Amino acid sequence: MRKFKIYLDNCCFNRPYDDQRQETIRLETQAKLFIQEAVQAEQLQLVWSFMLDFENGANPYEERRDNIAQWKSMASEVIDIQEKVRERAKIIELESGVRSKDALHLACSIAAKCDYFITTDRELKKKTKIKHVTVISPIDFVFLLEEENEE
Repeated sequence: MRKFKIYLDNCCFNRPYDDQRQETIRLETQAKLFIQEAVQAEQLQLVWSFMLDFENGANPYEERRDNIAQWKSMASEVIDIQEKVRERAKIIELESGVRSKDALHLACSIAAKCDYFITTDRELKKKTKIKHVTVISPIDFVFLLEEENEE
């Protein structure tokens, strides 16, 4: 199996803390936890960024914030703020109409040459068509991994 380089955005990291009574949220949570296990088993390469630090740092729930921040230590790469990232984010924002924070996350994933940008944000997934990285839901990513394992 190929070792994909992945970027999980902040909403994906926070999915386990959302209301699990909705079936889609529960499935996305299970998929996200499966992805985390693959990162821990070093089957996937996780990328972290200054934007994850920024957004997670604003989380008012200390326990959630601390649990999510621990994933930075498991990242194979950390993207710091760079002018080329900001420039790419501006282009993404203009071309796709996504919010500036989302554009910065996407630009970080591109700077790291990620294969997949994993998000639970349906609107972001729908709007974003970038040739440099595949934007995918955690559920669809798990399906993709299972297909890879079958080959």
